[in-house]
Amino acid sequence: MPIRETFWNIPHWAEIGQYILAVLTMVIFGYGVFRRIRRWRQGQPERRTDQIGKRLMAVLTQAIGQFRTAQDIYPGIMHLTIFWGMVALFLGTAITTIDWDMTHLIFDFQFLKGGIYVVYELLLDVLGLLLIVGLGMATYRRYVTRPARLQNMPVKRLGRDDAYVIISLFLVAITGYLVEGLRIAVVKPDWAPWSPVGNAVAAVFTALGDPTNRVLHLSLWITHGLVAFTFIASIPFSKLAHIFSVPTNIFFQSLQPAGALAPAGENSETGVKEWRQFTWKQVLDFEACIRCGRCQDVCPAYASGLSLSPRNMMIKLDTHLWERNGGSSLHGDVISSEELWACTTCRACSEVCPAFIDHLTSFVDMRRHLVIEGQVDAQLQDALANLGRYGNSFGQSERMRAKWTQPIQPKVKDARKEPVEYLWFVGDYASYSPSLTDITQKTAEVFQKTGLDFGILYEAERNAGNDVRRIGEEGLFEMLVEKNVAVLDKCAFKTIVTTDPHTYNTLKNEYPAENDHTVLHYSELLDQMIASGQLKFTKKLGYKVTFHDPCYLGRYNGVYDAPRRVIEATGCELVEMPRNRDKAFCCGAGGGRIWMEEGEVKERPSEARIHEAANLDEVKVFVVACPKDVTMYQDAVKTTGQETRIAVKDLIELVHEAL
Repeated sequence: MPIRETFWNIPHWAEIGQYILAVLTMVIFGYGVFRRIRRWRQGQPERRTDQIGKRLMAVLTQAIGQFRTAQDIYPGIMHLTIFWGMVALFLGTAITTIDWDMTHLIFDFQFLKGGIYVVYELLLDVLGLLLIVGLGMATYRRYVTRPARLQNMPVKRLGRDDAYVIISLFLVAITGYLVEGLRIAVVKPDWAPWSPVGNAVAAVFTALGDPTNRVLHLSLWITHGLVAFTFIASIPFSKLAHIFSVPTNIFFQSLQPAGALAPAGENSETGVKEWRQFTWKQVLDFEACIRCGRCQDVCPAYASGLSLSPRNMMIKLDTHLWERNGGSSLHGDVISSEELWACTTCRACSEVCPAFIDHLTSFVDMRRHLVIEGQVDAQLQDALANLGRYGNSFGQSERMRAKWTQPIQPKVKDARKEPVEYLWFVGDYASYSPSLTDITQKTAEVFQKTGLDFGILYEAERNAGNDVRRIGEEGLFEMLVEKNVAVLDKCAFKTIVTTDPHTYNTLKNEYPAENDHTVLHYSELLDQMIASGQLKFTKKLGYKVTFHDPCYLGRYNGVYDAPRRVIEATGCELVEMPRNRDKAFCCGAGGGRIWMEEGEVKERPSEARIHEAANLDEVKVFVVACPKDVTMYQDAVKTTGQETRIAVKDLIELVHEAL
């Protein structure tokens, strides 16, 4: 039978030694896994056991199917070939062991024979070859093309770890083929053509003769076993620990809306000061990082030259938790305040991460500690003080919040005094910024012309708190929520509408459930009104435009099509930005960055975005759907010298003109 040929030339002492090594390997492997699980459990409690079916499906599609991994073409193909090659070799070895040592010895029955064995040999041969191809791609990429995102690791030994994995897998695959080739060269089985790689190796060794083949075969068989067992035993202690940490992390990912930031935990109400205050899931996040650098590639802070690299943050946090007895402090020695404050909370890092790491939650938890300690730059401190005192970041009286309404006739309804269908939560920038007054007034005019029954809160409105929370000022966030909810509870309305994606996100995802009104971004409302016929245009604008997806509208809440349909309805031709929808590049204002000192940068994210738009043929208008974006990009067209080439317009300006 074919399976006997597998053990040709293998003496009993070698077989017995193999099983002793196998047991020892499993003991070491098991200890390594236990050691990691024990470390996860040292984090604070956090419940992640709901919706088991959805979690299992995520593991199936993302850990096994590797859908997100494959979206990055070259490394995706590379990883898939390595992954499935490893799986095939592991399963092939396990099946052979079961067939020979269990079903054969115990039941005198073997299933690896005839056509089944032929298919088994062919699959192992092809998938093993794919493993070598994948390892070759990995070697070429890491040591020849050397993409920037794989360089400058904050811990030097990680480079040696990567090399160890590649070399070990190469040795396992190549010695396996050599053993197979020598066996075929001597035994000459009739199924040899179905092992194309092994058969080719056999042709090379045929001239060596049977006695030489036997000695060489046994030597290589022993070498192959030692390398394979050593490699398997080392998995929990090397980079390949992600074989089980990544699927585990995918299973335990948050299934809450992306825009619902977790509040401070019971054991970290003042933020995370030391590693013990991280939750077990955050500890797992750090460990699941495979150091691929995709997060770094899409990070606006990193691109602008600031000190933040999401990849390096995960690496440093993971290293700190393993070496926590070294006396280093989490804040200062491991993570700098400059890194934490550089984050724009755009969530691009988590969107591309194949391990589904939630970078933002850990960053904000550490920011909470900085806020408590007063490690906040002066501009941000002023903004927070204004928000606490006046309810807005501009430091202006609440009586000035609705000053923009004065010239509008008929007067905008006061939703505190009469029922309305739509409550317009205007937001700070649209209310107070002089450069946005015209846009805010045009929004009101569009609403009135279309017969929308709407009102505002006038001086009772406060900042919704989205960016306050992401700065780490949880107490101030809760105070703003409390004041806004108290006013909203006294109003009679059906739907909240806002022009600010940051406000939209927090009202929709983070306000108390008992205030669970429908919340719409104005692009969604306009889209609905166009579809129903309530909003009709009298002319086609004919502009060639591009559109910037706001992070808190797109990546956080999945609203991509509504603003595009509105743009097209106005008669404009939409040319997509190279980075659009879930891959859109952040303007740089989020996470409180708009209130912070800029620091030394190579290029602002907003400037990079304008340069991107300027390279689009004949595009004259850069359309935005966020008051902060208007502010950021109107400044960016000036600093990039594109002021005469590109006009920054809010979506409502196109709608107003088309009316």
